[in-house]
Amino acid sequence: MFEDSTFESTGKIRTRSRGWMIATFVFNAAILLALILIPLIYPEALPSFSSIILLEAPTPPPEQPKPIARPEHAPAPQQQMQGGRLQAPPTIPQHVYIPGKPEPPTQDTVAALGDGGTGPAGNANPFPGHGANPVIREAEQKRHVSSGVMSGYLVYKVIPTYPAIPREIRLSGTVVLQATIGKTGAIENLRVFSGPQMLQQAALNAVAQWRYRPYLLNGQPVEVETTINVEFTLQ
Repeated sequence: MFEDSTFESTGKIRTRSRGWMIATFVFNAAILLALILIPLIYPEALPSFSSIILLEAPTPPPEQPKPIARPEHAPAPQQQMQGGRLQAPPTIPQHVYIPGKPEPPTQDTVAALGDGGTGPAGNANPFPGHGANPVIREAEQKRHVSSGVMSGYLVYKVIPTYPAIPREIRLSGTVVLQATIGKTGAIENLRVFSGPQMLQQAALNAVAQWRYRPYLLNGQPVEVETTINVEFTLQ
Protein backbone atom coordinates (compact mmCIF):
# COMPACT_ATOMS: atom_id res chain seq x y z
CA MET A 1 0.00 0.00 0.00
CA PHE A 2 2.71 2.43 0.93
CA GLU A 3 4.77 1.31 -2.07
CA ASP A 4 1.96 2.13 -4.51
CA SER A 5 1.56 5.70 -3.20
CA THR A 6 5.15 6.69 -3.85
CA PHE A 7 6.45 8.14 -7.09
CA GLU A 8 9.19 5.57 -7.55
CA SER A 9 7.29 2.36 -7.91
CA THR A 10 9.71 0.96 -10.54
CA GLY A 11 6.89 0.57 -13.11
CA LYS A 12 4.94 -1.96 -11.18
CA ILE A 13 1.74 0.11 -10.96
CA ARG A 14 -0.87 -1.05 -13.52
CA THR A 15 -4.36 0.26 -14.21
CA ARG A 16 -7.34 -1.39 -15.86
CA SER A 17 -9.16 1.89 -17.04
CA ARG A 18 -7.02 2.56 -20.23
CA GLY A 19 -9.10 0.35 -22.53
CA TRP A 20 -12.36 1.85 -21.25
CA MET A 21 -11.04 5.35 -21.88
CA ILE A 22 -10.20 4.55 -25.53
CA ALA A 23 -13.58 2.93 -26.07
CA THR A 24 -15.37 5.92 -24.54
CA PHE A 25 -13.41 8.33 -26.72
CA VAL A 26 -14.25 6.38 -29.88
CA PHE A 27 -17.93 6.20 -28.93
CA ASN A 28 -18.17 9.93 -28.24
CA ALA A 29 -16.35 10.76 -31.48
CA ALA A 30 -18.77 8.57 -33.46
CA ILE A 31 -21.76 10.37 -31.92
CA LEU A 32 -20.24 13.79 -32.65
CA LEU A 33 -19.45 12.79 -36.25
CA ALA A 34 -23.00 11.53 -36.76
CA LEU A 35 -24.44 14.81 -35.46
CA ILE A 36 -22.32 16.73 -38.02
CA LEU A 37 -22.92 14.49 -41.05
CA ILE A 38 -26.67 13.87 -40.70
CA PRO A 39 -27.68 17.54 -41.34
CA LEU A 40 -25.33 17.69 -44.31
CA ILE A 41 -26.70 14.53 -45.93
CA TYR A 42 -30.37 14.96 -44.95
CA PRO A 43 -31.12 18.69 -44.53
CA GLU A 44 -34.85 17.85 -44.27
CA ALA A 45 -34.18 16.34 -40.89
CA LEU A 46 -33.49 19.77 -39.40
CA PRO A 47 -36.48 21.25 -37.57
CA SER A 48 -38.15 24.27 -39.13
CA PHE A 49 -37.90 27.19 -36.77
CA SER A 50 -40.49 29.40 -38.44
CA SER A 51 -42.89 29.27 -41.37
CA ILE A 52 -43.16 32.16 -43.79
CA ILE A 53 -46.70 33.37 -44.36
CA LEU A 54 -47.25 35.57 -47.42
CA LEU A 55 -50.12 37.95 -47.16
CA GLU A 56 -51.44 39.62 -50.32
CA ALA A 57 -53.04 43.00 -49.91
CA PRO A 58 -56.46 43.37 -51.56
CA THR A 59 -56.61 45.29 -54.83
CA PRO A 60 -57.90 48.82 -54.28
CA PRO A 61 -61.09 49.66 -56.17
CA PRO A 62 -60.62 51.71 -59.37
CA GLU A 63 -61.09 55.39 -59.00
CA GLN A 64 -64.11 56.76 -60.73
CA PRO A 65 -63.49 59.79 -62.93
CA LYS A 66 -64.88 62.96 -61.59
CA PRO A 67 -67.43 64.66 -63.84
CA ILE A 68 -66.23 67.84 -65.46
CA ALA A 69 -68.46 70.72 -64.63
CA ARG A 70 -69.43 72.66 -67.73
CA PRO A 71 -71.33 75.90 -67.65
CA GLU A 72 -74.71 75.75 -69.28
CA HIS A 73 -74.23 78.97 -71.19
CA ALA A 74 -70.64 80.07 -71.61
CA PRO A 75 -70.18 83.54 -73.04
CA ALA A 76 -69.16 83.63 -76.67
CA PRO A 77 -65.53 84.64 -77.28
CA GLN A 78 -65.14 88.13 -78.53
CA GLN A 79 -63.44 88.28 -81.92
CA GLN A 80 -61.36 91.33 -82.52
CA MET A 81 -60.77 92.40 -86.11
CA GLN A 82 -58.07 94.93 -86.84
CA GLY A 83 -57.09 95.83 -90.38
CA GLY A 84 -58.95 92.85 -91.82
CA ARG A 85 -57.03 90.40 -89.59
CA LEU A 86 -58.25 88.32 -86.66
CA GLN A 87 -56.46 89.23 -83.44
CA ALA A 88 -55.99 87.01 -80.38
CA PRO A 89 -58.12 87.85 -77.30
CA PRO A 90 -56.34 89.80 -74.55
CA THR A 91 -57.14 87.17 -71.89
CA ILE A 92 -57.35 83.38 -71.98
CA PRO A 93 -60.97 82.19 -71.63
CA GLN A 94 -61.69 79.98 -68.62
CA HIS A 95 -64.39 77.86 -70.32
CA VAL A 96 -64.85 76.31 -73.74
CA TYR A 97 -67.47 78.06 -75.83
CA ILE A 98 -70.15 75.71 -77.18
CA PRO A 99 -72.67 77.52 -79.42
CA GLY A 100 -76.29 76.64 -78.82
CA LYS A 101 -77.32 77.34 -82.43
CA PRO A 102 -75.57 77.54 -85.83
CA GLU A 103 -73.45 80.64 -86.19
CA PRO A 104 -74.28 83.09 -88.97
CA PRO A 105 -71.90 83.12 -91.95
CA THR A 106 -69.10 85.66 -91.82
CA GLN A 107 -68.86 88.53 -94.24
CA ASP A 108 -65.12 88.17 -94.82
CA THR A 109 -63.93 86.72 -98.13
CA VAL A 110 -60.71 84.95 -98.94
CA ALA A 111 -58.36 86.60 -101.40
CA ALA A 112 -58.25 84.85 -104.76
CA LEU A 113 -54.78 83.69 -105.75
CA GLY A 114 -54.88 84.54 -109.42
CA ASP A 115 -53.14 86.88 -111.78
CA GLY A 116 -53.63 90.35 -110.34
CA GLY A 117 -56.03 89.12 -107.62
CA THR A 118 -56.28 91.21 -104.46
CA GLY A 119 -57.47 90.44 -100.96
CA PRO A 120 -59.93 92.32 -98.74
CA ALA A 121 -57.29 94.87 -97.78
CA GLY A 122 -56.40 95.58 -101.39
CA ASN A 123 -52.98 93.88 -101.23
CA ALA A 124 -51.47 92.62 -104.48
CA ASN A 125 -51.25 88.91 -105.19
CA PRO A 126 -47.98 87.64 -103.62
CA PHE A 127 -47.84 84.78 -106.16
CA PRO A 128 -47.86 86.35 -109.62
CA GLY A 129 -48.62 83.93 -112.41
CA HIS A 130 -50.00 81.32 -109.98
CA GLY A 131 -53.42 81.39 -111.60
CA ALA A 132 -52.09 80.96 -115.14
CA ASN A 133 -53.23 77.83 -116.95
CA PRO A 134 -50.47 75.23 -117.02
CA VAL A 135 -49.15 74.11 -120.37
CA ILE A 136 -49.77 70.42 -120.94
CA ARG A 137 -47.47 68.68 -123.38
CA GLU A 138 -48.32 65.30 -124.73
CA ALA A 139 -45.64 62.69 -124.31
CA GLU A 140 -44.09 61.61 -127.55
CA GLN A 141 -45.23 58.10 -128.41
CA LYS A 142 -43.16 55.80 -130.60
CA ARG A 143 -45.01 54.71 -133.70
CA HIS A 144 -44.79 51.18 -135.00
CA VAL A 145 -43.93 50.90 -138.70
CA SER A 146 -43.88 47.60 -140.55
CA SER A 147 -40.64 46.08 -141.77
CA GLY A 148 -41.77 46.38 -145.41
CA VAL A 149 -42.20 50.17 -145.13
CA MET A 150 -38.90 50.66 -143.29
CA SER A 151 -37.03 48.59 -145.86
CA GLY A 152 -37.58 51.48 -148.28
CA TYR A 153 -35.82 53.84 -145.81
CA LEU A 154 -32.73 51.62 -145.57
CA VAL A 155 -29.63 53.41 -146.88
CA TYR A 156 -26.80 51.25 -145.49
CA LYS A 157 -26.90 47.49 -145.02
CA VAL A 158 -24.31 45.01 -143.74
CA ILE A 159 -24.67 41.35 -144.77
CA PRO A 160 -24.32 39.08 -141.70
CA THR A 161 -21.51 36.54 -141.67
CA TYR A 162 -22.67 32.94 -141.60
CA PRO A 163 -21.25 31.29 -138.45
CA ALA A 164 -18.98 28.29 -139.02
CA ILE A 165 -20.72 25.79 -136.78
CA PRO A 166 -24.25 26.36 -138.21
CA ARG A 167 -22.74 26.12 -141.69
CA GLU A 168 -21.16 22.77 -140.86
CA ILE A 169 -24.36 21.32 -139.44
CA ARG A 170 -26.40 22.84 -142.29
CA LEU A 171 -28.48 25.04 -139.95
CA SER A 172 -30.62 27.73 -141.59
CA GLY A 173 -33.52 29.94 -140.56
CA THR A 174 -34.78 33.48 -140.03
CA VAL A 175 -33.85 35.65 -137.05
CA VAL A 176 -36.54 38.24 -136.19
CA LEU A 177 -35.21 41.36 -134.46
CA GLN A 178 -37.01 44.31 -132.89
CA ALA A 179 -35.39 47.74 -132.98
CA THR A 180 -36.01 51.42 -132.43
CA ILE A 181 -34.94 53.70 -135.28
CA GLY A 182 -34.02 57.08 -133.89
CA LYS A 183 -34.62 60.49 -135.35
CA THR A 184 -31.21 60.35 -137.08
CA GLY A 185 -31.89 56.92 -138.61
CA ALA A 186 -29.52 55.00 -136.29
CA ILE A 187 -30.46 51.64 -134.78
CA GLU A 188 -31.35 51.86 -131.08
CA ASN A 189 -32.53 49.30 -128.54
CA LEU A 190 -31.87 46.29 -130.77
CA ARG A 191 -33.11 42.97 -129.36
CA VAL A 192 -33.95 39.42 -130.50
CA PHE A 193 -37.58 38.41 -130.89
CA SER A 194 -37.23 34.89 -132.30
CA GLY A 195 -34.99 32.67 -134.43
CA PRO A 196 -32.28 29.99 -134.08
CA GLN A 197 -30.09 30.74 -131.10
CA MET A 198 -26.83 29.92 -132.92
CA LEU A 199 -27.62 32.56 -135.56
CA GLN A 200 -28.85 35.37 -133.30
CA GLN A 201 -25.50 36.96 -132.44
CA ALA A 202 -24.43 37.15 -136.08
CA ALA A 203 -27.70 38.90 -136.95
CA LEU A 204 -27.28 41.39 -134.08
CA ASN A 205 -23.73 42.27 -135.10
CA ALA A 206 -24.76 43.01 -138.68
CA VAL A 207 -28.05 44.87 -138.09
CA ALA A 208 -26.48 47.12 -135.42
CA GLN A 209 -24.52 48.78 -138.28
CA TRP A 210 -27.53 49.47 -140.53
CA ARG A 211 -28.66 53.05 -141.21
CA TYR A 212 -32.05 54.43 -142.27
CA ARG A 213 -33.40 57.72 -143.51
CA PRO A 214 -35.28 59.58 -140.73
CA TYR A 215 -38.97 58.82 -140.65
CA LEU A 216 -40.89 62.10 -141.01
CA LEU A 217 -44.26 62.87 -139.42
CA ASN A 218 -45.76 66.27 -140.24
CA GLY A 219 -42.36 67.28 -141.55
CA GLN A 220 -40.60 66.36 -138.26
CA PRO A 221 -38.35 63.31 -137.70
CA VAL A 222 -39.73 60.89 -135.11
CA GLU A 223 -38.63 57.63 -133.51
CA VAL A 224 -40.31 54.47 -134.78
CA GLU A 225 -40.50 50.84 -133.73
CA THR A 226 -40.04 48.16 -136.39
CA THR A 227 -39.11 44.52 -136.92
CA ILE A 228 -36.16 43.32 -139.02
CA ASN A 229 -36.00 39.84 -140.54
CA VAL A 230 -32.53 38.41 -141.21
CA GLU A 231 -32.52 35.21 -143.30
CA PHE A 232 -29.74 32.62 -143.20
CA THR A 233 -29.83 30.19 -146.14
CA LEU A 234 -27.30 27.74 -147.54
CA GLN A 235 -26.92 27.48 -151.32
